[in-house]
Amino acid sequence: MGVRRHDGAGPRNQEGRDTMVTERHDEAFEDTVRLTVVGPQLRAGDDAPDFQLDTLDPGAPFPHTVTLGDSAGSIRLLNVINSLDTPVCHVETRRWQELRDRLPEGTALYTVSMDLPFAQLRWRAAEGVDHAMLSSHRDEAFGRDYGVLLKEWRLLQRAVFVIDREGRVAHAEYVADQMQEPDYDAAVSAAQRAAEA
Repeated sequence: MGVRRHDGAGPRNQEGRDTMVTERHDEAFEDTVRLTVVGPQLRAGDDAPDFQLDTLDPGAPFPHTVTLGDSAGSIRLLNVINSLDTPVCHVETRRWQELRDRLPEGTALYTVSMDLPFAQLRWRAAEGVDHAMLSSHRDEAFGRDYGVLLKEWRLLQRAVFVIDREGRVAHAEYVADQMQEPDYDAAVSAAQRAAEA
């Protein structure tokens, strides 16, 4: 596993200063394709980075922004995928819909991808899925902050995050093989523990 950090032409923070960029090698792949992941890995106990992502509600003409703070005080589960148009992501997102009853009451379940909000809404309608879909299509900030930006594809690495009521990461799984599903039971158990804490 190689890690490269560099300053300079990378992203800037809100004050306009350069920020350190982490590139992780040999941590994500599909078949023989090795992928570079941009951003640091989050671990249990870390503060969950805030985000500003787009969602399109049924019947709404335009997307609106959703932030992590919008669900403050709730357990949050982020199902991060490459794209709804791929078979594994399709299966995984439907599986999280089925697992909602095992999550603590009031858990905010989000699927996050770089698909357009319009495509996400069409998929939800076609599949009968009613949990929220969040789109990071406008910029790469979510991907970098959560350590899931696949540099070569400009898509997100498959991952699952559970965030507790105080906004801390309670569980983080980064799935290396993009053709594999995450450990659903581990994430559900983490959400249940976070609810009981």
